[in-house]
Amino acid sequence: MAAAAESADAAAAGPSTLSIYKAARRIKRRESTLYNALRSVADDAAFVAEIAALWPALPLVANLRCGLWYAPPRAVAATCYFKSTDGHSGNWAFSTARLNLHLALLAGERGGCIIVDSTRRGKRFPDSMSKTIPIWCCVLNRAIERYRRQSINGSAAVANKDAEKVSESSNWDNSVHLPVWVLETEKNAIEGSIEEWTTQFESCGADICSLALSLQKPLRPLWISQRTRIWLNEVPELESWDFTPIILVSASASGTVATQRMTSEFSWHYIPGAGDDEESWARGLTPTLFWKHSYDLLDGGPDLCNQLVAEIVEKDRVYHAQRGEHSPQITAKPLKCSSHDGPFSNGDHTSIVQPMDSDPPTITAMDKQNSSDGHILFWIGTSNLAVASTLQVGNSLAEVDCILNCDSTSNLPSTSSENSYLELPMVGSKDDRFSLMKNLPKAVSFANRNLIAGKKLLICCQNGEDISICVALAIITRLFDCDGFFDHGDSFLKGDVTKLEMRKRLVFVCKYAVNARPSRGNLKQVYGFLCNEKEHRFDYVN
Repeated sequence: MAAAAESADAAAAGPSTLSIYKAARRIKRRESTLYNALRSVADDAAFVAEIAALWPALPLVANLRCGLWYAPPRAVAATCYFKSTDGHSGNWAFSTARLNLHLALLAGERGGCIIVDSTRRGKRFPDSMSKTIPIWCCVLNRAIERYRRQSINGSAAVANKDAEKVSESSNWDNSVHLPVWVLETEKNAIEGSIEEWTTQFESCGADICSLALSLQKPLRPLWISQRTRIWLNEVPELESWDFTPIILVSASASGTVATQRMTSEFSWHYIPGAGDDEESWARGLTPTLFWKHSYDLLDGGPDLCNQLVAEIVEKDRVYHAQRGEHSPQITAKPLKCSSHDGPFSNGDHTSIVQPMDSDPPTITAMDKQNSSDGHILFWIGTSNLAVASTLQVGNSLAEVDCILNCDSTSNLPSTSSENSYLELPMVGSKDDRFSLMKNLPKAVSFANRNLIAGKKLLICCQNGEDISICVALAIITRLFDCDGFFDHGDSFLKGDVTKLEMRKRLVFVCKYAVNARPSRGNLKQVYGFLCNEKEHRFDYVN
């Protein structure tokens, strides 16, 4: 009986014993509420707006996906995609799958640009801004300089007006500009790889000529955070710089100490980099919906925030569903909460159950300019191929003759007959490592039949940024020659399948589908499919 009593006392005392790690996790969970996140985003967005107002002529660009939260959609001129992993120490890289050439052309046209992004507590800038973008600027500068020197040497083949432009390369700055907090050893290692990356860029088939004609001054990054001091009476004019500024704005405060802030009505906890990892906290809310209802959400206070977000998300889902657009319902399930949460628990312990597929698409002001009704098709040159998101095609289906639907969660209306619509549900490589490879033979066969008939083909997936891009890449590589002309695959069978050749075709696709973000796993499947095709020499002509 005594032993039983002791064990009962131990069991009673057990739940009250809490490790430091678990206590810290629970405190963080109580602080990371939806209202705190949205308030933090709004606060940081005010800072971004102040910086953008200093150079109103420069377009504001959001680095996907976190950067989209920190400015209203009407203020965002374009998006870009620079990954922090390409700037991690010892893992520096220049990605030919994410060239962001549209950003360089935009900067050349407007005299520069402002890129907004954010990072979690502990850093002033994400690695994408500290190293990835500076590497990108330097590689493009060196490639442009080489191109201009070659043009000058062969000036007989260059028009006089273009020769005047390319001859300005004598004072061209091609050095690596990194922030002062990057270690000297790291800087030396990056500088030692620049030439190799420049050669890779030149060999991938990018249109360096357009860059050379657009950029009159070399690209150069500048860094601005909430700790940066700017004297308003000494803000430099764009014309005074001898370079094209790529102003990198880290939206969030970088303090390591948790801060409690107050408004006239509510007290709230500031979260640095709150816009990051939106699937874990946003409850289906998107940047577009947030900015459309920002006043109601923030004025409602922390007690009503979750309810308001649920209503907004559901109304938006019903709106799209009534118009025949795919709109999966997003539900929130409660997490298991222990008795340690106690009376201080705020009831916000929920996780969001998203559909099985990939990330939701984003629409920027630049995208809206391409389509007045918000429905977007990206036509790949003159190939009669277009890529899009199933969530955004809408009335644009009238522009195509046939559809290849790769979305595993939605059905689009067939345009006329079985021969004009093929549904091949595909998922990303994280869910199925062979999903694309198993479906690409049917996809290429369907494309071949319709391209022979001169039809316009739409390839769509849920976000229009990954799977549809990879399917289009497989079709372009398998059925088109190196100049982008449809030849039923004759040049493919005669040539060799190399990663360099596939990289060139990817650059060609991304030149037109500027929202492309193909994942590495899916690109590997495309390469595996092409290698198998080469071995078996399948004939797709019916």
